Amino acid sequence: MITCFDIGGSFIRHGRLGADGTVTEIGRVATPGDDWPAFVSAVEAGAGAVEDPISISLAGAYDDRTGIADVANIPCLHKRHVVRDLNAALKRPVAVTNDANAFALAEAVDGTGKGKAVVFGIILGSGVGGGLAIDGKLVNGYGGMAGEWGHGPVMDPTAGGQLSGIEPYACGCGQIGCIDAMCSARGMERIHFSLHGNKLESKEITQAWHAGDVAATETIHAFTTLLSRALSVLVNTLGPDVIPVSGGLSNDAGLLSEIDTKTRSLVLATYTAPLVVKGDYAENGGLHGAGIVARRTFPEAGA
Repeated sequence: MITCFDIGGSFIRHGRLGADGTVTEIGRVATPGDDWPAFVSAVEAGAGAVEDPISISLAGAYDDRTGIADVANIPCLHKRHVVRDLNAALKRPVAVTNDANAFALAEAVDGTGKGKAVVFGIILGSGVGGGLAIDGKLVNGYGGMAGEWGHGPVMDPTAGGQLSGIEPYACGCGQIGCIDAMCSARGMERIHFSLHGNKLESKEITQAWHAGDVAATETIHAFTTLLSRALSVLVNTLGPDVIPVSGGLSNDAGLLSEIDTKTRSLVLATYTAPLVVKGDYAENGGLHGAGIVARRTFPEAGA
């Protein structure tokens, strides 16, 4: 029996891969972020019988060529050869996939992108991430970074002269002007403070926008303008059939509709149907994607 894990900075979630290919969460524990033995014990407690494989969706970069993970919010995994070390500690086969890639794969195989050629899954939450699948297969890219559109100092805070009052923001990666710094939930909050000097959480801003608040409306206009301009470059580069969205901001249908409308107005191809949509696996993409990886990596193990 294969066990799938979705490992983030706060929780380790796990579930069994069913015969129908689905994975339902059956338990979760707090992630022992800075304690490797405790981390191994937490994973072992959720795993199946000894020697049964496990498949992990990991909230951090993972380079499948070197086996090294880059997971700043889980220090005991950061810069660790995670597959090799877990394999040795647990005495069982281990597969690891970045969580955004797992989400993109879930959407490409069983979700909004099923049967479609190019699926660019994006994360819009506390940060901005993404994963790319072509013909139902992940594109990992050099260093495991394919699809990570949130980083790179490319943002113009004036949106080509359309906006004012917004400055370039420093990003956690060390650069200034990244998409992650401006188009995440935190970015929305920064934009609102820049424009209005008022500190609100992203959910409060979107709620005020839906209620017709003038200041929140200005913020959402700026946020969606900046995001759609950045996303349009990826659309023209990749030619996705669909862009499924996960993360906290994906729960606001009106916001996604605004992003979709603006993005489609900026790209070269003509999309007659919505392009930017909430993913079918927006809530469970990590586990489901890990299940797909498990089916492909350990076919002999079954469900």
